[in-house]
Amino acid sequence: MKKLFLLLLTAFLFIGCSSDDDTIYDYVGTWSGTYDGSDKGVWNFVVDDAGKVVGTMHSDVNNENYNISGNLSTTGDLNAVVGLPSKGEFRGTLNTDKNGSGNWSNALPTPAKSGSWQGTKK
Repeated sequence: MKKLFLLLLTAFLFIGCSSDDDTIYDYVGTWSGTYDGSDKGVWNFVVDDAGKVVGTMHSDVNNENYNISGNLSTTGDLNAVVGLPSKGEFRGTLNTDKNGSGNWSNALPTPAKSGSWQGTKK
């Protein structure tokens, strides 16, 4: 009986201890950083436990704020829109080591602007 118990316990440990499981909880929280290119400034957003992303970009060039809204996958792929109205993109990857980077673009205000971004989780 003791051997059967140890065998079952070992089987449950192997089944329940998979380290390959990606969860959104690794990314939940506040992220912030800088962006540059044809405009530059700072950005920040919050990832909630459903993967919803909400935040802002602040332009140092024209002293304006732009909304960021979108979604994050369980593997850290960020797909968001920028602007009000939404005429841009804010895409990239967040990593479980609390770093992120990607590209952005915005058609408003004209002329269209684009560049890259990088940041960290607080």
